[in-house]
Amino acid sequence: MLAQQRQSRIAERVHRTGAVRVAELVEEFGVSDMTIRRDLETLAERGLVAKVHGGATAVDFGSTTEPGFAVKQVRQEVEKQAVADAAATLVGPGQAIALSAGTTTWTLAHRLTDVPDLTVVTNSVPVADVFYRAGRADQTVILTGGVRTPSDALVGPFAVASLEKVNVDTVFLGVHGMSLRAGFTTPNLLEAETVSTLASKGRRLVVVADHTKYDVVGIATIAALDDADVIVTDSLLDEEARRQLREHVDQVVLAPVPTAEHHGPGRQRTTSEKRA
Repeated sequence: MLAQQRQSRIAERVHRTGAVRVAELVEEFGVSDMTIRRDLETLAERGLVAKVHGGATAVDFGSTTEPGFAVKQVRQEVEKQAVADAAATLVGPGQAIALSAGTTTWTLAHRLTDVPDLTVVTNSVPVADVFYRAGRADQTVILTGGVRTPSDALVGPFAVASLEKVNVDTVFLGVHGMSLRAGFTTPNLLEAETVSTLASKGRRLVVVADHTKYDVVGIATIAALDDADVIVTDSLLDEEARRQLREHVDQVVLAPVPTAEHHGPGRQRTTSEKRA
């Protein structure tokens, strides 16, 4: 098969499924890892796909574009793992927490399955499934009802009604974007009311978002930057963005993103910066 034909088939698959992994394409086309990576680089240069760690995803086109859960799952995987590790240290036994929908909160959920006597409120089907599969009898999971979105969130009047009388210790909020002008945002108008309600139900609001979410603006605002007590992001966030966030948020936690020389058993220390 010619390279142009292979690239065309890869682009069609990304458009159809939303995401592909390098390993899957290597097996499917019977070519080397390097060949597939060159194909993805070529397609990315033409604006047909967006390269991510370990693969490629469909290209986003605006403030109302909402990729599916599988698409977002392969984006910034390393950064999300680091953010989840840091955020998990904020949870202790016997607490009641809320987790919004999203792949970062889903990654965090995997870190919390061993926390005893935990109560979890969520509007995310995948997040609830993580705890269900863990099968701990001492953990309670409350899944809201509602209409399912492309990101597997349950939203709408039923979800809002189920959250109105809930109060938790900490809300962990995943977001589509965060900016000084628009605050924390989502590309889904229907999701905005539900997530805004969820964000207001904790004594502490922790936003979990990797560095690529900064200066991204979705169509609907969930909360202002000042509403967050803590932002957990990763160490690839640039200095100017850090400064701006510290002016509005009490605590900014920078989770170290491991590099090749740090893939050993040791774990790097998380940096926590508080607003003066």
